[in-house]
Amino acid sequence: MTADAALRFEPTIPDVSLRIGTTRRGAADGATFTSLNPADETVVSELPAGGADDVDAAVAAARETFDSGVWSEMTGAERGRILNRAADLIEADAENLAALEAVEMGKLFRDSVNGDIPVVAGCFRHFAGWADKITGETTPLPSYGPQQRFGYTLRQPLGVVGAITPWNNPAVIAGWKLAPALAAGNTAVIKPAEDASLSTIRLAELLTEAGLPEGVLNVVTGLGEVAGAALAQHPGIDKISFTGSARVGRTINPRAGDKFRKMTLELGGKSPQIVFADADLENSMPWIAMGTFYHQGQVCAAGTRVLVHRSRVDEVVAGLVAAAEAAVIGDPRDEASTMGTIVNSKQLATIERYISLGREEGADLVIGGDRLDRPGYFVTPTVFRGHNDLTIAREEIFGPVATVIPFDTTEEAVAIANDTKYGLNAMLHTTSLATAHAVIPKLRVGMVWVNGWGVPEPSLPWGGREASGYGRELGKSGILANTEEKTVHLAF
Repeated sequence: MTADAALRFEPTIPDVSLRIGTTRRGAADGATFTSLNPADETVVSELPAGGADDVDAAVAAARETFDSGVWSEMTGAERGRILNRAADLIEADAENLAALEAVEMGKLFRDSVNGDIPVVAGCFRHFAGWADKITGETTPLPSYGPQQRFGYTLRQPLGVVGAITPWNNPAVIAGWKLAPALAAGNTAVIKPAEDASLSTIRLAELLTEAGLPEGVLNVVTGLGEVAGAALAQHPGIDKISFTGSARVGRTINPRAGDKFRKMTLELGGKSPQIVFADADLENSMPWIAMGTFYHQGQVCAAGTRVLVHRSRVDEVVAGLVAAAEAAVIGDPRDEASTMGTIVNSKQLATIERYISLGREEGADLVIGGDRLDRPGYFVTPTVFRGHNDLTIAREEIFGPVATVIPFDTTEEAVAIANDTKYGLNAMLHTTSLATAHAVIPKLRVGMVWVNGWGVPEPSLPWGGREASGYGRELGKSGILANTEEKTVHLAF
């Protein structure tokens, strides 16, 4: 299950200096951290480990730039032109961006160059189109005595947006946070994950090349517990947007909330895939497998709880086993590879611990559960048969580990699907529109897929509920989340 073809697509490492206003420099205290290639454990780059002083400087630069009006008061059409130009540059740099993600966090080059990077470019194009369409409403009001009155609202940028992004889809999620914030006229400070900073740094370079004024986007690399914590609690931030684990999200919330600033939290999930008795498995099985194993299961929206009508369990298990057996595990830059690496040794150990827990708690291990005996962080795709009370069915593993859970009735399927602390998304597989329409309103999630699975579209809102966070990104909701509404009363 390893690939042997020659590696391709060596990336060009960007200037890893902190981007603070017009300056490019190392951390104020000289601290650095090391980025490793998870496929062979070699050093990719040494990056500045920014601290509180660096975050202070970045927020100050973003505030000064916002107050200057060089971006916030620019016409929406001009902001849109720059963001469209950025999308062109992202498309032109797709192979390099994809190779950066492959060598730094193990994402398959083919998935990134054909999927993720076009999504990033599309996100900037979508919000470029919004930039000159952010409008308020007008409302005629009853007169007040002799005075005639009229009301209207304005949608205005918030100011400085702080963005903290995860390692699993770094360019995509950076685009989700930056494109609507910039389209609305905000400035930003972004802290990318320490395991995946390079594609975000490269995005910042491309935005500058597209014409984004210096100081509009500031980048501080560093450790989450240092730079991320400093950004989350900084009093100069008007909004914090965080994507990551629920554990970290719980610490972000009080730090950011004490100033009553806006906040968007997307905190992962334990999403159900519900396979009904009438499902067309010839069509659905590839999507079920993809929703389970894509990017080695390191996806917040992964459908690793596979709920299957009892009459179809054997077929679905066989389909997942076939997908696992067909996986070609290897270096993500290898064109023959169909499955890449786990991001780091800590995450690999976490996955191995959950697999051991599944066995200890009595789940039936059907296939997988092994680390490859080679350098790098590789694990085989894993399928268990079990029930919803297992730890592996309750907690987010963030690895290629599926738990197949049988059900007998639609009511039971809905109950199992909702029996979780998370509420990000769900997938339904059925040939009955009536079944889909009946079940969708009952699922306590932010998004539902029917007979498919994939990356959220920039034109539609994205986010979850309960332990999956709150607030929405993308679509019109992304614009609303990055603006403030102001009401005006005119009397004359």
